Amino acid sequence: MKVVIIEDEQLTAQRLEILLKKCDPSIEVLCILPSVGEAVAWFKNNVDPDLVLMDIHLEDGQCFSIFEQINLDLPVIFTTAYDEYMIKAFKVNSIDYLMKPINQEELAQALEKFRKLHGRKENNGFDQLLQSLQKPGTEYKSRFMVAIGSRLKTIETSSIRYFYSADKVTFLVTTDNQRFPIDYSLDKLTGLIDPSVFYRINRQMFVSLPGISNIHVYPKGRIRLDLDPPMKEEVFVSLDKVVEFKEWLGK
Repeated sequence: MKVVIIEDEQLTAQRLEILLKKCDPSIEVLCILPSVGEAVAWFKNNVDPDLVLMDIHLEDGQCFSIFEQINLDLPVIFTTAYDEYMIKAFKVNSIDYLMKPINQEELAQALEKFRKLHGRKENNGFDQLLQSLQKPGTEYKSRFMVAIGSRLKTIETSSIRYFYSADKVTFLVTTDNQRFPIDYSLDKLTGLIDPSVFYRINRQMFVSLPGISNIHVYPKGRIRLDLDPPMKEEVFVSLDKVVEFKEWLGK
């Protein structure tokens, strides 16, 4: 496996290279690049590596500037001390999002995820992976019927930001913060809504990517979500779903 490290802190980059070798001695680190400018120049003039490990804050700006300047269609593991860029990271070929200081076990898990997703050339993108997993001809609900007093109203699924359960009643929440009870349990919704659009983060809630405004990472892997429209209560991803949730973000 050929790897490029983009990191402006020399000691951090050296430690990351050592951790990579411990995870897999066959890994070859082609180079360590400290800035957006040097990264853009290197990718323009060299053969693409298999994987990139990329810090978000570099000496001349954020790493996302690299994607704005060149077509970098490569799998990336982001490394950072900040959690507020997680959503943006998963929109640009992200395999995983590791918080500094990098833990060897988490790095090893990220490398294993890379191997599973990119082990075959025909599966070199999340869209292709998703297509290979979906059953042909699967159809999901495009709208839901809700009651408003004595009236019925149709809600397009595309306008729903999340579903949640409270007091044994399931509610849907729309883009404009309308909340309606529906006659489906969350378990029943599992087969009715598109899993590439909605993810069940815990026993009480399905969320869509547009419904997530921010993601906060806490020690021991805990993840808290800010939703749009907001919930009064804090929203956490179940610990047993954290790894799968990150994979879903990257699809």
